[in-house]
Amino acid sequence: MSDVTQLVLLTLLAGISMPAGAILAAAENIRPLWLENELRHGVISFGGGALLSAVALILVPEGSEDLSTGWIALFFAAGGVTFMALDQFLSRLKGSVSQLVAMLSDFIPEALALGAAIALGSSSAVLLAGLMALQNLPEGFNSFRELKDAGETRSRTIILAFFGMSLLGPIAGLIGFFWLADHAFAVSGIMLFAAGGILYIIFQDIAPQAKLEKRWAPALGAVAGFLLGMIGHQLTQGG
Repeated sequence: MSDVTQLVLLTLLAGISMPAGAILAAAENIRPLWLENELRHGVISFGGGALLSAVALILVPEGSEDLSTGWIALFFAAGGVTFMALDQFLSRLKGSVSQLVAMLSDFIPEALALGAAIALGSSSAVLLAGLMALQNLPEGFNSFRELKDAGETRSRTIILAFFGMSLLGPIAGLIGFFWLADHAFAVSGIMLFAAGGILYIIFQDIAPQAKLEKRWAPALGAVAGFLLGMIGHQLTQGG
């Protein structure tokens, strides 16, 4: 399999998790109600754990490898501040557009980094794609629920929109593969920028939504998500 074919398949797989999460949310109807609520919060927590493992095991270590401390701090902080500004803008915008933009805000930088990683022969490329898929599933699940609760859009329209968004993954990945692979500085900057932004998302959006009063299972979802990332990292590193 050629590198380009592998890239397209991996980024498409990661992106398809968004409509898959939406389909799961549309079909999910569990009783009793407390179990349904706990499942939703558990799914969100699992995505948060997967995101955190991507930051801790891939984006920060690989992004920091060839940069000085000053550049590392600058790119990482820029990611956090930029995602905060985007969050503030989307909170004013409201509506379905804000939900779609929020979901793509971490997917696109990661797909760019994934394309460059494959071009550079990184052993973590498959793991990064897997973690992207794991995080996109609960993001698609949660975004679908929020859009439906807002009563703005039909279920079929939301799912089709998510399918369309998944195609942006291969496009961003190919850009990273053909135009960024020769620019290690830019690739490292994108990884750290995405890491800072994702960390902001975890503590601003995911962690508050994941908490459920007098329920402890959802927090284990975060542990499970991070543990899965750790296992994948060990396997790809030959551990």
